[in-house]
Amino acid sequence: MSKRDYYEILEVSRSATSVEIKKAYRQKAMQYHPDRNQGNDEAEAKFKEVNEAYDVLKDEQKRAAYDQYGHDAFQNGGPGAGGFGAGGFGDIFDMFGDMMGMRRGEGRRRSGNDIQVQTEILLTEAFSGVTKTVKFQTKKACTSCNGSGSADKDQGNKTCPTCHGSGKIRSQQGFFLVERPCHTCHGSGQVISNPCQKCHGSGLENQEKELEVQIPAGIEDGTRIRISGEGEAGSNGTPPGDLFVHVSVIPHDIFQRDGANIFCRIPVKMTQASLGAEIEVPIIDGGRTKVKIPTGTQSGKQFRLRGKGFSVLRSSSRGDMYIEVKVETPQNLTKRQKELLEEFASEEQDVHDTGSPETSGFFAKVKDFFEGKS
Repeated sequence: MSKRDYYEILEVSRSATSVEIKKAYRQKAMQYHPDRNQGNDEAEAKFKEVNEAYDVLKDEQKRAAYDQYGHDAFQNGGPGAGGFGAGGFGDIFDMFGDMMGMRRGEGRRRSGNDIQVQTEILLTEAFSGVTKTVKFQTKKACTSCNGSGSADKDQGNKTCPTCHGSGKIRSQQGFFLVERPCHTCHGSGQVISNPCQKCHGSGLENQEKELEVQIPAGIEDGTRIRISGEGEAGSNGTPPGDLFVHVSVIPHDIFQRDGANIFCRIPVKMTQASLGAEIEVPIIDGGRTKVKIPTGTQSGKQFRLRGKGFSVLRSSSRGDMYIEVKVETPQNLTKRQKELLEEFASEEQDVHDTGSPETSGFFAKVKDFFEGKS
């Protein structure tokens, strides 16, 4: 039986990039993985087929040979024959490492757990930068056993009898070899014969901690700041994890941010828009500036203020500010105001008055419509 084309197996084109090939492989491997298809011989065969195809196409030299000679390039014990070298299994271990709780070659925990915290800041604080104090629960080395987990300071820990010090256990699932952290020593490779009474052998104890975090100017909403070594302490003297601070920016009542630019909608009276005016507008840095509104300004008109926008992260420059005019129709008119508006209306020639270009243009189109011209 002839073998299927490797590109057809992964459902990619012959011009596919290495990134596209890897993505397709991961999807297929997850689809046909034995753990998800127990007892399904067809899925197992396809899983082998997918790995064989990827083992060739991920390697530039093997792929070039395959493109030129096809499957004949790997006959007679050539490279890639069988398709299940160490590389193929290695990629599978990398893919399912998080599910297994470990990575290829990893037995013992290399560091303490990372900690995730969240802090909220104002938009003005995101503009200028701010220092925030975050509080969080963490774990530090036990003060009773100095982090060893053992109550016997004179006796060291013993080699785990289950994994024999490797920290991991291998098991066969069909043809697939799976490695998991040892359930007896939890991946440390050692067991404690006389656990510390305070930490119960973990070597760690709870601690409430406060830390000042410097948030830079120009930071975006949803940004994550990493502080190395401020996570939970590692067991048996291993390095601590990291602290990740997720920054949430509270929406502002006046300003809306879009990258380095700021938008602000300013209400303008009908008389100001008609006659022209000079208005004062706020700036995100706490200052203010004046904007000239030309005669006949329409609602929705935008004015650009260069260099008045938001801070740019790790830069001294700033974006621009855009002022959008919203012309308001007056309400609750006095008797005199109504008389003045009625007098103004009587001075207008008709709905096609050139003083209202949008109105005249619209009704001109309406006229053409009724006359069948559009």
